[in-house]
Order: sequence, then structure tokens, then C-alpha cells
Amino acid sequence: MSLGVFSQSQSLTLGVELELQIVNNDDYDLAPVSGDLLRLMKKHSIPGNVTPEITSSMIELSTGVCTGFSQVLSELGQIRDALVDCAGQLDVSLCGGGTHPFQHWSRRRIFETPRFHELSSLYGYLSKQFTIFGQHVHIGCPSADEALVLLHGMSRFIPHLIALAASSPFVQGEDTGFDSARLNSVFAFPLSGRAPFVQNWGDFETYFAKMTRTGVVSGMKDFYWDIRPKPEFGTIEVRVLDTPLTIEKAAAIAGFIQCLARWITVEKPFTLSEDDYLPYTFNRFQACRFGLDGTFVDPETGEHRVLRDDLSAVLSRLDTHAGDLRAEAALQYLRREINGVGNDATWLRRIEDENHLLPEVVRRATRRWHGR
Repeated sequence: MSLGVFSQSQSLTLGVELELQIVNNDDYDLAPVSGDLLRLMKKHSIPGNVTPEITSSMIELSTGVCTGFSQVLSELGQIRDALVDCAGQLDVSLCGGGTHPFQHWSRRRIFETPRFHELSSLYGYLSKQFTIFGQHVHIGCPSADEALVLLHGMSRFIPHLIALAASSPFVQGEDTGFDSARLNSVFAFPLSGRAPFVQNWGDFETYFAKMTRTGVVSGMKDFYWDIRPKPEFGTIEVRVLDTPLTIEKAAAIAGFIQCLARWITVEKPFTLSEDDYLPYTFNRFQACRFGLDGTFVDPETGEHRVLRDDLSAVLSRLDTHAGDLRAEAALQYLRREINGVGNDATWLRRIEDENHLLPEVVRRATRRWHGR
């Protein structure tokens, strides 16, 4: 097997993928109707694409290649509106969130594709437990070496991104105590976690050849890393985000990632080192468990800071880059959330505290996703 050529793409372009929940309008449990929804979507002209996911109560939308935050928001809005129209014809609704609060994995159906059935055969019940919902953000890179450097530079901000996007506190009817319980399901897969610390494509090809020689992997799709290179797109792909409850937040997070990428690329604010990964697993756990109130250990100094505070400091460093990228509105959106309600996990818990009824939590989440 070969990685193939790393496609050249325009630096800092964006592509966004969102995995969505399809729920019925009776009890707000998941509805296995993605095939019907896809058939109806063929009648709509949209700027990106809509595809199935591993179980039939999920759908994935993706934008085209976007230059920045405003285009991402526009394309997500057009796709969202078309999906909402089609969902209405089926008497179902759509919503964000990294997990469905009370669905049971054993009731899920694998979507009929050879790839999904291959995964189901390999991973067993984990495949149905993978009825979880994430946002992936692709960042364009002009060369393979630059992609790897950006990947490792971006890795120190994985806990910040997890905490911002966390929207999965409930699993199978219980409050897990985690802001992002979704990632616990991802971590169960054998090739999850961080990418190896290599900074040039030749060394990465050597690593990939060793892995394929073992028979463990056949392509990049077999790696469930937090960030991974995508040679066919000429991008790196950030994969740790729960699906937000609104397209506005999804676009704002994408804008934030673009600003981060520009700051790392232009200013080179730190020297990359394997030691950057020493607190990586701890930082990631803290973000999943406690969200914005988690502890962040600075990989250079060892200083312990609250993620909310460190995130605010990072945002302030990005203002100039946000201006150049016309992403000021994205950073302002995130600042309001950090200083206000917090992340989406906090909002979901608040609705549950008010109503003590998880179907009502889902109903309210669908209204947010539908833009109502």
C-alpha cells in the first residue's frame, strides 16, 4: 500500500464535516431513516455534500473548500436548510451534540455499505457504539512537510478545542460527569490518540510502510488519530470536536482553527518537540472530563492553568490574524460563550436540570439546530 502523492492545496483553506443525529418527533429517540433522507436530498442543490455514516440514524454533511469563516457559515446554512426541509417530509428532526442522551447502541442498524459492514465485522459492538457525532475540520496545506509541522503545532491546542466543542455529557440516559463523553468511545479504537512525532513526509512514509507491513492498516482511514494528514485532500484533519448544537458555533470553531493555523504558520510561536506530548493525554482527559474548567499543563513550562483562562489568552493572541482572515466574528462568538453559558455540555445539563426529562433536552436541541 502507498500513501500516494500529497495533494497541493491553498494554505489555510477550510473544509468542515458535521455528523448529525436523526431523531423522530414522537419520543426523540434516534430514527433509522438516513437512507430515506439521502434520497430526498438528491432533489436539492447544495454547495457541499451529504453522505451516510456507519449507523442508519446518522448523517454527515460536508462543505466544499472554503476560504474562511463567512463562507463556512454560508455553506453550512444552505445545507442545514435543505436537510431540515427533507427531515420535515419524513416527520423527523435533526440535532447536534456529540452523543444522543438516551439511545441504546444495541438497537442501531449498520448502514448498508461494504466499508461499514467490514468495520462492523472487525470491531464488533464498538461499531454500533460508534453512533457518536463529531465535527471534523480540514486545513489546507501547500506541502506535506508543512502539513506535518502544522499538525504537531496544532496538537498542543487539542484540549482547548475539546473543551470548546464539548457537547456530550449524557450517554444511555445517564450523566457521565464528562463534558465530552463521546471521545471515550473514540479512544476505545486501537489506532486512536496522537500521531507519531515526525516532521517530514519521507519519515512519515517510512512509518506508514512499517505499519502497512504489519497488516494492521491499509490506508490513512484506519488511523483514528486526534489530528491526521489527508494526502488526497492536501490537508490536516482535526477530529476531536463534538458536533456543536448550532451551525454558528461550528463555523466559529472552524474560524478559530484557521486563525490558530495562521498564527502557528506565520509566527512560529514555539519550537516543536516530542516532549510537547508528555502532558498530552492528561490535558486531553482534563478537557473531556471538566471542559473549560479543566487543567491545562503547559508542555514547555510545566505550569498548570485553567483551560478557560488559557483559551482566553490564546484568543487574544489571534486578533491580528483574525482581522487578516476576516474571522473577528468567529472569535467574538467564542468569547461570548466562554464568558457566558460556557460550552454546549453546560447548556444541555441546564436544560436537563430545568426539565428532568432527556427527550425534552433532545427536543430543545433540535430547535437550536433547526435555527428556531
